[in-house]
Amino acid sequence: MYSMFFKRILDFFGALILIVLTSPIMLIVYFLVRKNISHTPIFRQERPGLNEKIFKIYKFKTMSDEKDENGELLPDELRLNEYGKKIRSLSLDELPQLFNVLKGDMSFIGPRPLLVEYLKIYSSNQRLRHTVRPGITGLAQVNGRNAISWEKKFEYDTQYARNLTFMQDVKIALLTIKKVIKKDGVSKEGMATTEKFNGKN
Repeated sequence: MYSMFFKRILDFFGALILIVLTSPIMLIVYFLVRKNISHTPIFRQERPGLNEKIFKIYKFKTMSDEKDENGELLPDELRLNEYGKKIRSLSLDELPQLFNVLKGDMSFIGPRPLLVEYLKIYSSNQRLRHTVRPGITGLAQVNGRNAISWEKKFEYDTQYARNLTFMQDVKIALLTIKKVIKKDGVSKEGMATTEKFNGKN
């Protein structure tokens, strides 16, 4: 039986091995981001995880910290330079999340952890996404990532949460590799990432 306990064991040892193997890449990306995007290369933000427990997610920054004359951050598309686009298209910005997986905040595969502010506008069905650990990749990511609607994302997330199986995780992992190579669905058409969820889906 593919229990969450067995999945956690796979996540822990998988993350440990990948941190060792990818540490040279992470160092290179760290210094590239520091030189070309931001003096603080690591992005940290609170996100809800399993059972809606709040944790801090780690990512490499892909957007600069540039602000307007009022001290407000510029729009995403103005802060996302060519270095950021390349790092994001190769999914290298996700590498620090291996430490989230190692800590148990996240899994390799599961619904993507979204903003804390969305918790108050989820439907009861959408909240099912928090009955499993959030993932670096998931069913929604291999079926369109940022290019699909919020409605479809939540449909895939709840489908995954209700039907947790080892073979499904293997399939998602293989499809993720394919998506990264093809650079599919990194952003929604005409946008740097995707629009905010407003609770209407």
